[in-house]
Amino acid sequence: MEQLCLKGCSSVREDIKRLTAGVVLPEVRDLDLDGRAAVLKELQAIMAVYGDACPIERSG
Repeated sequence: MEQLCLKGCSSVREDIKRLTAGVVLPEVRDLDLDGRAAVLKELQAIMAVYGDACPIERSG
């Protein structure tokens, strides 16, 4: 989870889209389907706090 969040807001939003589409990201490849679903749910909950904004972006 931390590795995903450290990528920055825009990247996390893209990762949420990819996870929703069934893409297995490198950060979750060792998790089973339930584990991946839990990560997706947690990422969605975290990002819901920010709404549509990405207040802080991680640079390079």
